[in-house]
Amino acid sequence: MSLLRSSSNHNGRRAINIEALSGLRKRDHLKMSQNQRPIIVAVSGLSSNTGKTTLACELLSRLPGWEAIKLTRGHYRSCGKDPQGCCVSDLIRDEPLIWSGRQANYETGKDTGRFWDTGAANVHWVIVGEDQVEQGINQALSRVRSEGVVVEGNSFLDFIQADFAIICARAGENKMKTLARRTLDKADALYLSTIDDCDAATARKRFDEWRASLTVELGTNGLLVFTREDIPQIVERICERFRAFSVSSVVNY
Repeated sequence: MSLLRSSSNHNGRRAINIEALSGLRKRDHLKMSQNQRPIIVAVSGLSSNTGKTTLACELLSRLPGWEAIKLTRGHYRSCGKDPQGCCVSDLIRDEPLIWSGRQANYETGKDTGRFWDTGAANVHWVIVGEDQVEQGINQALSRVRSEGVVVEGNSFLDFIQADFAIICARAGENKMKTLARRTLDKADALYLSTIDDCDAATARKRFDEWRASLTVELGTNGLLVFTREDIPQIVERICERFRAFSVSSVVNY
């Protein structure tokens, strides 16, 4: 039985069939009590401006009741930026800083605000220094009360195994981040975003041309490749993982 409605939600997008999930949610409650862990969907990127937040919002709009985590890592000694020019340098503390709830992190136009506007049940903004990622992401996950969470960020995948990991790339040229190849090794799927709304075939062609121009091979073989047209299929994949995860939790209870 499909977990996608044939009808649309208030945003005109397809959403999980709540009735079909009722039994899974009861079983997932057992899982949450036992393991204290939601199902995790990771949205990372090969480089900056690859459409990570846009994809995360698309997923959240189709996964009602899910929460979101935004991971922001401070730039000290990692990207060459002057600490005074880093957008979060003044927020870095001795311990990870986590702002949860609409009153704490909603701002129109910002990533966290977009998560709220698209229907997230709760949003957690994690601000960490370079050596605080593991502690910060674990603390944020402990605050999640829904069955699933969409996490936007890269470096946390070194410490947390996602149930479904998507890495975003531009259909054309990408200025790859230092951690991109390591993140790619942990990905289940590649999502190609575009600026000009070209069709899926054109997006794949552009990416293949850019990849062929690289001096070091980019290991994308075996990854599922999706474009904007395929977002419903991404949600179906997530639902498949959700079903398998929930059944496994009941068996092990």
